[in-house]
Amino acid sequence: MQMRPPDGELQSITMHGGFSAESCLKKRSDPDKIDIDGMRQGDVMLERNEEMYLDRIKRLRLMDDTFFNSCFDDNIPCMELLLRIVLNNDRLRVTEVITQHSVPNLHGRAVRFDALATDGETLYDVEIQRSDEGAIPRRARYNSSMLDAREAAKGTLFRALPETYVIFITEHDIWRRAKPVYEVRRMFTDTAGVFEDGAHVLYVNGEERSNSPLGRLMHDFFCTDPNDMYHEVLAERVRYFKEDEKGVASMCRVMEELYNDGVALGEARGEIQGAETERLRNIRSLIERMGITAEAAMDALSIAKDEQSKYLALL
Repeated sequence: MQMRPPDGELQSITMHGGFSAESCLKKRSDPDKIDIDGMRQGDVMLERNEEMYLDRIKRLRLMDDTFFNSCFDDNIPCMELLLRIVLNNDRLRVTEVITQHSVPNLHGRAVRFDALATDGETLYDVEIQRSDEGAIPRRARYNSSMLDAREAAKGTLFRALPETYVIFITEHDIWRRAKPVYEVRRMFTDTAGVFEDGAHVLYVNGEERSNSPLGRLMHDFFCTDPNDMYHEVLAERVRYFKEDEKGVASMCRVMEELYNDGVALGEARGEIQGAETERLRNIRSLIERMGITAEAAMDALSIAKDEQSKYLALL
């Protein structure tokens, strides 16, 4: 197994294409002169962002949805391993995987699936949920309905709709019954017989740590070091985004986009609503997605220092 490079080695990796140099160069009234002060400020900001992203990348796990999406995007071996273990089906063959796939809804809310996979017949939606609120039953219901909407072209016979699985991998045992997997099906209340509509919902308990295949899989999902993982196919992918120069640069670009989107979203909503609840939501979002401190998140959202203690008390 490939050894992990020393911590200091990661710090020396040079980023390619992850940051814009335009912010470092500002022209004076004379177009031939460079604003040295602006360039220095840009360099300091660039270096600070690089350090923040590199530190965050070291701490990322497959249980972080951004990292999961990067590792599993178009990666059939990783998804095949996951589905075989969760569904206890060693014969399952995945033929396609896409992440962050959006399905529009002309009459209402659209949906973005964390990861969609198929074996050519059945459709699987795998969702990473660190927040219990993100895995409530009606979220499962909506995702399931949008899977059908995605597949049902005009004139499609109902019998032709594929079997679907919505699979939530949750950080906590949200149903608190200490089961490794909770399977949900519609049923007839008088006979307890299954209502065979082809829609399945599963909740995978991220707290499962037995020596079973699922327990080992959940162990791997919470590892920050690929050398501590049981499954080499997952470790190899995690190692690429944490230790390979191109992989690290790719993750830095993803995190830069998330960071900028979070800041822009916070500023836009703050101007329109100016509500404490909205600010709190934006702070929590940056903390969860970027793995930064509450203070760093509030600085990114331009919350005044004398107001930060108020929001810290509410988090």
